[in-house]
Amino acid sequence: MSIDRGLLALLEAKPGKEAELAAFLEQGRELAVAEEGTVTWYAFRLSETTFGIFDTFENEEGRQAHLDGPIPVALGKIASDLLATDPDIRMTDILAVK
Repeated sequence: MSIDRGLLALLEAKPGKEAELAAFLEQGRELAVAEEGTVTWYAFRLSETTFGIFDTFENEEGRQAHLDGPIPVALGKIASDLLATDPDIRMTDILAVK
């Protein structure tokens, strides 16, 4: 298995919406488990209001399937209620894996 691609999504919660965003991310795990092309999926918190998701993939097809899948759709539905800004989504190249 060669993991060479990733996605990093940074999310800024609206004031008072931090717990709801954290709960949304925790629920996202079940959706990620069902995605065949997603090798790893992490939801994390950087500060009181800043959260993120980091995913890894073996190929571009897996990454694109994830981008077209249920997690981004669900995020789009809650974004205006929970997020202070648009999600900052970045494609990454994985240079090394342990």
